[in-house]
Amino acid sequence: MIRILIADDQALVRGALATLLDLEEDLEVVAQASSGPEAIAAAQDTEIDVALLDVEMPGGNGFAACETLAARGITVLMVTTFGRPGYVRRAFEAGAVGFVVKDAPAEELASRVRDAAAGKRVIDPELAVDSLAAGINPLTEREIEVAREALRGGTVDEIARALFLSRGTVRNHVSAILAKTGGRNRADGAAKARDNGWL
Repeated sequence: MIRILIADDQALVRGALATLLDLEEDLEVVAQASSGPEAIAAAQDTEIDVALLDVEMPGGNGFAACETLAARGITVLMVTTFGRPGYVRRAFEAGAVGFVVKDAPAEELASRVRDAAAGKRVIDPELAVDSLAAGINPLTEREIEVAREALRGGTVDEIARALFLSRGTVRNHVSAILAKTGGRNRADGAAKARDNGWL
């Protein structure tokens, strides 16, 4: 029996995944969580073979929880609505053995859980191609911070205050972001970085 932990902040999605996987004779959902910290806590109290983690959850993203669980020897599959190319690379860097999108058919998800439990790498073929095409995240850590603030609608002054930077430094980072993403302006560059899974 493969023991599964599901972590997703959307209760309906989490419940649906659990119901579908529990229909399989060799799979058993033994724990559920709505955040990364809850998933980590659940894995301390319950023996887990495979953890299915959503990427975007409150209290830290799924990548942070993935690092912790993978370090404990738990097999992690990232499962998300957002099939962004950069997310695939980040998932593997965090220790995941696979990355699948939530709209995969139930039998396919069950099969990928089995493959992951057997030690195989699991990835949606289309996502793999997109990830290779997108390449490595070209943004520096500071550029990522600036882009995240820009996504929130921050002006140059607001970004400078939030990150304790000068206006000139923020402008330089924005220019670098636009050059690397091909964005037309601050918001567009940040959106392109997000859509590539770089933020």
